[in-house]
Amino acid sequence: MSLSKKLIISFVFTIIISIFITSFVSNTMINKKFDAYLIEEQNIRFERIRNDINQLFIQKSNNLDSKDISNYASVEGIYIEVRDPKNNLVCHSNNKLPRPRRGNMRGYHGMMGSGLGSQGNYREKSFPLLDDDKIMGRLIIGYMDNSHLTEASMVFKDTLSKSFFISAIIAAILGFIISIFLSKGLTNPLISITNTANEIRNGNLGSRSKVKTNTREILQLSQSINYLAQTLENQDNLRKRYASDIAHELRTPLTTLKSHVEAMIDGVWETDEEHLNILMKEIERLNKLVEDLKDSFKNLEGKLSLNRSNFNISNELEDIISEFIPLFKRNNHSLEYSIEKGIQVFMDKDKLKQIMYNLLTNALKYLKHNGKVVVKLCKEKGMVKITVEDNGIGIKEEDIPYIFERFYRADLSRNKETGGTGLGLSITKALVEAHEGSIFVESQYGKGTKFTILLPIIGPPY
Repeated sequence: MSLSKKLIISFVFTIIISIFITSFVSNTMINKKFDAYLIEEQNIRFERIRNDINQLFIQKSNNLDSKDISNYASVEGIYIEVRDPKNNLVCHSNNKLPRPRRGNMRGYHGMMGSGLGSQGNYREKSFPLLDDDKIMGRLIIGYMDNSHLTEASMVFKDTLSKSFFISAIIAAILGFIISIFLSKGLTNPLISITNTANEIRNGNLGSRSKVKTNTREILQLSQSINYLAQTLENQDNLRKRYASDIAHELRTPLTTLKSHVEAMIDGVWETDEEHLNILMKEIERLNKLVEDLKDSFKNLEGKLSLNRSNFNISNELEDIISEFIPLFKRNNHSLEYSIEKGIQVFMDKDKLKQIMYNLLTNALKYLKHNGKVVVKLCKEKGMVKITVEDNGIGIKEEDIPYIFERFYRADLSRNKETGGTGLGLSITKALVEAHEGSIFVESQYGKGTKFTILLPIIGPPY
């Protein structure tokens, strides 16, 4: 069953049950209250009749006859009987018929007049007849137990029941119509989102969900589907680019090797040390590319192993920088540093060297004439903070989000001597994150770049 049908059935069922319960409870309580009101009115009427008969009884000096009360009883629709203090019958409202027995009104309708119906049970109430607080006799009023239900009251109760019934039908119809609109408003956006998801599943990564709704959860779902599609599209483009870049990077050394070997086979080149060294360099470059690729994918597979140990990162960083200072001077650049002393860390020392080698080598490549690189180390909010800042050519703003992607080069025209393999920063990010750290970049094109690394100070496990 579709979600739309389920919602409509659920809404209508809930509405019908709610209306039934509300109508039943309301009708029952109103009827009970109304019956109690009618009975109270009847009791007031009986008390009035008692007062009238009592006054008549005193006026007649205890000598009432049936004529005195027959018309009165007929108008009121009751049976009246008067007895003396010794319970002897003085008179009754119809002296032609015997007094009816309790619970049996068969044949009594003619005696009681039109005021008493032919259905129900006969009831009696007894009232004392007083003269200055002295009991002079007893008044018995006979009536049907449903006599309080007059024609007007029955019409009222019937009208009330019909109004509840009609209201219930109208409410059910309106509820059904509203449930259709509600279910459509909920399911139509979901259907659109489902169709978009199916398009993405079938390979159309450019498909996007375009729903118009004011339901926050559905809108968030639509945005999540679109974000997923955008991410998958970006990853697919990167995958294609990776494949192209890998093929390109492998093709260059392989082509060089092939051409050199063919030249030696054809006798164009002699198989001497010089030419063999050229082949060895290309093999080493090819081997480095393969190793870099392997390292860059290890972190994604969760296989990047770390050989952690406690060491003084301040001293280690100074040693690394000292190795690079001659290289910077040779190229007319300066390498400065500001190292906070005595910072102990628990991490892989070799991986730290690889991180700093990648960052310093990368900075050196893109320095302008008489460039400068500044390395800083300090503690900040319980973290080890390393910054590498240069005044080189910088990175364009649109390229910054992608510089940690494998094979990404901000300038696609760079040759292999300048641009490298495009894996250095990707490996650096993987190594930093393997130590539960994070790396950030800030750059202004034409002014320089600053890399910031935050590493937790973690002690050795016990």
